[in-house]
Amino acid sequence: MAITLAIATLLAPLAPPLAAAPSIEDSFAMLDWRNVGPRRGGRSIAATGHPARPNEYYLGAVGGGLWKTEDGGASWRQVTDGQIASSSVGAVAVAPGNPDIVYIGMGEGQLRANVMQGDGVYRSADGGKTWQHAGLAASRTITALRVHPRDPDIVYAAALGDPYAPGEERGVFKSRDGGRSWTRILFRSSRAGAIDLALDPANPDILYATLWQVYRKPWQLWSGGPESGIFKSTDGGASWTEITRNPGLPRGVLGKITIAPSPADPNRVWANIEAEDGGLYRSDDAGRTWTHVNGDRKLWQRSFYFLRVRPHPHDRDTVHVLSFQLERSTDAGKTFAAVRTRHSDVHDLWLDPANPARMIVADDGGASVSVNGGRSWTEQDFPTAQIYRLAVTRGFPYELCGAQQDNSTVCVPSRPAQRFGRVSHVDSFADFTTISGSESGHVAPHPAKPDVFFVGETNGLIRFDRARDQVRDVQPWPYSVMGQPASSMKERWNWSFPIVFAPQTPHALYAGSQHLWRSLDEGQSWQRISPDLTRADPATLGETGGPIRPDQDGPEVYGTIFTIAPSPVAAGMIWTGSDDGLVHLTRNDGRSWANVTPAGLAPFTKISFIHASRHDPATAYLAANRYQMGDRQPMLWRTADHGRTWQRIDSGLPPEDFAHAIIEDSQRPGLLFAGTEHGVHMSFDAGQHWHRLSRGLPDTHVSGLAVVGNELAIATHGRSFFVLEGLETLRHLAANGPPATSTLFPPAAAVLDVVPARLHLHLTRPVTAPRLTISDAAGTIVRRLALPAQLSAGAHVIGWDLRHDGATVFDNMILEAPNPAQGPLVRPGTYAVTLDLGGETLTASVPVSPDPRLEPLPAGAFAARETLSLALRNAVSLANQTVLDIRAEKARLLAQPGQGAAARARDALVQELAAVEATLYQVRNQSPKDKIAYPIQLNDRLAHLMAQVDEGHGAPTEAQQQVYDTLSDELDRALARYRAALRGRKPA
Repeated sequence: MAITLAIATLLAPLAPPLAAAPSIEDSFAMLDWRNVGPRRGGRSIAATGHPARPNEYYLGAVGGGLWKTEDGGASWRQVTDGQIASSSVGAVAVAPGNPDIVYIGMGEGQLRANVMQGDGVYRSADGGKTWQHAGLAASRTITALRVHPRDPDIVYAAALGDPYAPGEERGVFKSRDGGRSWTRILFRSSRAGAIDLALDPANPDILYATLWQVYRKPWQLWSGGPESGIFKSTDGGASWTEITRNPGLPRGVLGKITIAPSPADPNRVWANIEAEDGGLYRSDDAGRTWTHVNGDRKLWQRSFYFLRVRPHPHDRDTVHVLSFQLERSTDAGKTFAAVRTRHSDVHDLWLDPANPARMIVADDGGASVSVNGGRSWTEQDFPTAQIYRLAVTRGFPYELCGAQQDNSTVCVPSRPAQRFGRVSHVDSFADFTTISGSESGHVAPHPAKPDVFFVGETNGLIRFDRARDQVRDVQPWPYSVMGQPASSMKERWNWSFPIVFAPQTPHALYAGSQHLWRSLDEGQSWQRISPDLTRADPATLGETGGPIRPDQDGPEVYGTIFTIAPSPVAAGMIWTGSDDGLVHLTRNDGRSWANVTPAGLAPFTKISFIHASRHDPATAYLAANRYQMGDRQPMLWRTADHGRTWQRIDSGLPPEDFAHAIIEDSQRPGLLFAGTEHGVHMSFDAGQHWHRLSRGLPDTHVSGLAVVGNELAIATHGRSFFVLEGLETLRHLAANGPPATSTLFPPAAAVLDVVPARLHLHLTRPVTAPRLTISDAAGTIVRRLALPAQLSAGAHVIGWDLRHDGATVFDNMILEAPNPAQGPLVRPGTYAVTLDLGGETLTASVPVSPDPRLEPLPAGAFAARETLSLALRNAVSLANQTVLDIRAEKARLLAQPGQGAAARARDALVQELAAVEATLYQVRNQSPKDKIAYPIQLNDRLAHLMAQVDEGHGAPTEAQQQVYDTLSDELDRALARYRAALRGRKPA
């Protein structure tokens, strides 16, 4: 694996401290997160483009911020990281009159069960490079943004509000100054917000808006009521007329409504309506009267999640309805046919008003661009996956696994796949393993069988054997349910029900409905080992989705076990937490149970995660949240006495950064990591003080965490998986506090060809001309690392690729072989690091081990490889240095005046030196492909053999040793010829 030397100096301003001296944050500021994929798009409900820029589009990722393409969707880049304070983009609008002005609205209006709420509106005036907050933070959910076609400072926002609680900042708002101030121009009540908003393309003073009376609880969605309605303004929103009951529109209870006037004919207005007589309605007189043109349920199924309508800009009879599929009608809504897209569940569509065949669609797979009217689409290969939970395998490198929203479960390697010591693909994390299972289930890798996984799904618990590609359903109670309330179910399975193995053999498998189930034979048989461990309040087990149409496919099944935590140090000790606020503990594998719910914990609080300490069987940590009850405060607890008493440990966390998960470090007791709605926090002291650990991590919902060796792995609900290296530094800080002097932290172990050495450094002062050397056990220097001429005070990370110093090279050298400036790999062992700071020396030791996946080598194999590789490196250096010496000698000779015999002797010597040079290096090479025309020479053959010997796992082959001997002889002859030329001809 060609790992290059990496040196990063962190000079960016640090995040403000939460509850401790700033120096502690300074101490670990060198740590940085890396995304490991999958590069598989997640849900998007907002996308747009601009007619003036045919290759430029934006997509708003749910939980992933705003992304931009400037090459027509071939590649995408994130443009809001570090600049916005929430993650879900629910609306995006580019100013028609200035494509550099972009507005985004935060929060999700397509109200699935665990929507993420936002913090208002942001504005960019430079095409997404920089962003400023533009108000409406308390709205929680912005569903639409509309910009005046001629004045980009006039912008309208539809605010749905908080779906979990009443609020006043909802309705339609208008800004005349680019979002610096807002006026609410349409409002009905604290229970109904704006869900859609449209400007008449022919007259921007004419607006249509729809209000939606809706609420969510963890156990229920209720869509519709007397405050849903349709409104029209003809004076830029100064006044509104309700047209909800105009002739032709449905009577009775109304739910969600979307609306859009046709750009081809402003008198034609389309509305898609959730009602008893729901479906697509059309007006041909600007909303005065209406016709119900199509009631096909495919157009208004799951209205809370779909329903948007997008007319064709040129053809008044062509209209699109966004639903499970992208539906298109070309006969004024009478009939519809699906337009095939990359992914199902379509949420937004933008059609270029100048060229309607150019479009972008947003769906549950991300966004795709089409330039041919939807016949083909670009890929959705960006890392915006929404992962529900995290599981890690025990292999090396380990895998991060989880279920992706509206996709399959997936596993990705924590490091790039290796093939013969090299990264296998240009984008090595593009590859991932799909594990059988649905979008929301937990994943439980078998502790002793690396290819066996258990995965939950709606109406299923799957045993998947990856090596044999075998799938079996082994659920404890295979009684399928759908379309019915939780009260009618014998076993209530949460949409994301927990599955977990006991760490101890025989590795019992546990799964939770309202009861805890145990299997000792990988699901062939199950025993129910608990009573109902939930509140089972009848008020929370009823019908959901009404009052117009029930919607009961699983996410609202309530009164269930939500988390299971077997103790890693006490066999038979198991903690459970329910989604309705109960914590239970058994210490005898289910024979008896104790309710150990923290005192004062409010009913219907979701016990999101319990972590059982591996350091003390009496200690456990608990993360809970009530954001779906309208309470967004963080909630973390700790017990040290088997749950008899609990201590709140969330003091100092940001007030609305509610928690999803918490874990303790595997080596350092009391070193905690919490995954929250906006990132990761860390505590050195068992939760008394917290510090933000999100440097380099975007604002995103962190749904799961795991400590694996010296790394912290996380799952996010919007940005796929991340890994943070450097827990050894955090453990040192936990034990010793922030450094009072310049410190080289104890490095983590490195692995040949896989894990480079990572040196963390904290300087209390700037240092000029630092020098870093690495020596082997005998004290021989193997590497002199080049450092910047000056290192600033603060945190730094220095990388060593586990290689010796490379060979001598020269400028413009063209070889068939790999660049010999990259030195050979060292052998396994412990290496001394010495950092000379000028008057101060810091030292550390780096253990280097072989790849544990490979078979052990005979004694001396690594040493033999290193010995021959170094001999080849030295030979390459000698050959290349001789080329340099010859060129310098030729230059000196040719610079000397002379004539007659002296000139002839000089020219003869130059010619002889050139001949020697040509045997050492192919001097005719001037471009990379010249090596095809002209034979490679000695330095190239030596460098090529050096790379071959250094590659792979094992001692050098006999053939490699023999060819080295042959090349060494050739080099000796060339050098002897060089020396003879100088001795014999130079005096003349």
